[in-house]
Amino acid sequence: MAPTALLSVSNKDGLVPLAEGLLAAGYQLISSGGTAAALAAAGLPVTKVAEHTGAPEILGGRVKTLHPRIHGGILAKRSEPSHQADLEAQGIATIDVVVVNLYPFRETIARPDVSWDLAIENIDIGGPAMVRAAAKNHADVAVLTSPSQYPAFLEALAAGALSEALRRRLALEAYSHTADYDTAISAWLASQLSQEEATAEQLTLNLPARQSLRYGENPHQNATWYAQPGAGLGAGEQLQGKELSYNNILDLEAALATVREFGYGGQPAGGNPFQPAAVVVKHTNPCGVATGSGSANALERALDADRVSAFGGIVAINGPVDAATAGHLTSLFLECVVAPVFEPAARELLAAKANLRLLELDPAAIARASRQQLRSVLGGVLVQELDDQPVDESVWQVVSQRQPTAQELEDLRFAWRLVRHVRSNAITVAKDGQSLGIGAGQMNRVGSARIALDTAAAKAKGAVLASDGFFPFDDTVRLAAEHGITAVIQPGGSVRDADSIAACDELGLAMVTTGRRHFLH
Repeated sequence: MAPTALLSVSNKDGLVPLAEGLLAAGYQLISSGGTAAALAAAGLPVTKVAEHTGAPEILGGRVKTLHPRIHGGILAKRSEPSHQADLEAQGIATIDVVVVNLYPFRETIARPDVSWDLAIENIDIGGPAMVRAAAKNHADVAVLTSPSQYPAFLEALAAGALSEALRRRLALEAYSHTADYDTAISAWLASQLSQEEATAEQLTLNLPARQSLRYGENPHQNATWYAQPGAGLGAGEQLQGKELSYNNILDLEAALATVREFGYGGQPAGGNPFQPAAVVVKHTNPCGVATGSGSANALERALDADRVSAFGGIVAINGPVDAATAGHLTSLFLECVVAPVFEPAARELLAAKANLRLLELDPAAIARASRQQLRSVLGGVLVQELDDQPVDESVWQVVSQRQPTAQELEDLRFAWRLVRHVRSNAITVAKDGQSLGIGAGQMNRVGSARIALDTAAAKAKGAVLASDGFFPFDDTVRLAAEHGITAVIQPGGSVRDADSIAACDELGLAMVTTGRRHFLH
């Protein structure tokens, strides 16, 4: 009896060449629905599943392949006499190759107007059952779940040997495929529930490997980049430069998160209008942040904020990179740049910097990224939602005797949007839409303030200061006043808030409390 291949695919790329290769190797083809129609249209001989099983498709196509003649043919162990006896008694033929890729669930839920009913109908049932059955019986059945597998399979088929190693690899890829599919379904269902309805009993991840990295944080550490398909940084297109490193990716994430405070790709953020902005990051902390009249002006101001620290930095720009912007990018050594688009003239200029990594990232890819933030700990993972909620100024309070001026209030808004992207203890000094000094990651808050104020130097006079956490003592306020700071913003909530407020009143500073802290560990 001729070997049999069952084909049932939603993605029909490469389907006809695969079927032709199977026919050339002596296989007979079984298929259903649109796949059978596509094969027949190509003039290829194919038996419909309903003819093979003797049972019609029912329930509007929900039940087609869920039949003993299908699953018996897939699951029967060829070396087991009792299995062979069962096949003969029931008149079931073996199925030797299963080619299935599943209903396009991810693509369906990616539509902004997708309904609950449409999403549910795109949950495949028979497909995963066949894939799992074939993968379980991979010693006798080859299972294909992606067009990318077809060339290697056809090459092995033409050579006359589907090796055990090939079958095992295909089985592994099959189970990864169904696991990813189930994860997408469960994640979408969870996203449709309220926080009270959703459960957190188990975290399931199934992220494909996007890139094997040269090494991790250090050369002696192995590393791999796994990415959500079509979403976030993993959806970016690298236009030029050396391969991204582990540290590059971490810094790009930090830079992108910061610049998105001001919108991205022309789209507003957090209820605020889009503002052209640029961010320079070193070791996951911003060292220069600025808004401007356009990308070039914003980048120039961000670099000017701290050119010493900017050397070797990672840059994020939230608007198009044109020739003028590219000119600033070539003014010093940088590692990576991420932006929504690089114009042809800019790419021509930047090509002279062959090692500079350029990552073009579409705004839609950011919108598709999960809002879950994961961090590994020894033997486990911590999960939280991103700290990207819009700023709610309705809960802000002026607690000092002096009200901030309109300019000070605008500067406080900028400094507050920036400080939540700086490692705790975090202090930012800013004025006129430009960071002047940033203090990060110190063991006490006044230590971070000293770093930020010393970096700002004379520019601190007339500027404002933001703190990601409350002031436990009045020392930071007094230090700020010594450097000419005129207004401060902080969450409030310390048992000694009154001391800091009194210091502001004594020294003539305005103080605003936000009622929300922004620790970043």
